[in-house]
Amino acid sequence: MAFIPTKPGTLLSPAPAVMVTCARAGERPNIITIAWAGTVNSDPPMVSVSVRPGRHSHLIIRDTGEFVVNLVGRELLKAADFCGVRSGRDTDKFAACGLEAVPAEGMSQAPAIAQSPVWLACKVRSALELGSHTMFIGEVVSAGVREDLSEPSGRFDFLKAGLVAYCHGEYAGLTRALGFFGFSVARPEVLKRRMNK
Repeated sequence: MAFIPTKPGTLLSPAPAVMVTCARAGERPNIITIAWAGTVNSDPPMVSVSVRPGRHSHLIIRDTGEFVVNLVGRELLKAADFCGVRSGRDTDKFAACGLEAVPAEGMSQAPAIAQSPVWLACKVRSALELGSHTMFIGEVVSAGVREDLSEPSGRFDFLKAGLVAYCHGEYAGLTRALGFFGFSVARPEVLKRRMNK
């Protein structure tokens, strides 16, 4: 099949839809929905979020040096979309969406969202001015996973969380597992056991 030439752009899809929370002392906490987030290092664990300098959260993250990445399940999708199109300068997004801000271990100001299935509390290690966005690279200093996502083996079942991805202007849910790390070389009995859950 032939490919259609197109101008260079941000076509890397899907991307996780996440709600990033931040706060300054004496001010209400804020939420910004971001699709430009990703893992950048495993030891120490680090993630990145890219934020436009004009966004209300940009100054808060820059000034406080901390943020919390909250994963979005299907039940949070409408709130996530709302928090991506409204500004925290004008709107208390926690109140408008009926969300609860809860303390995140290791954060002095940034809260987590109680309704999120998974959150990652991050301290900013560096900020890269890239053009349209600033990439904040944060070291994950603590994390919270909803209790029902934990399996007896100690593994987390993130598919059970109904996580949402952002795919070129649309939100999409994750499907059932199509494979697992190393499935292409797994022994037949391992493949059968892992894929018949």
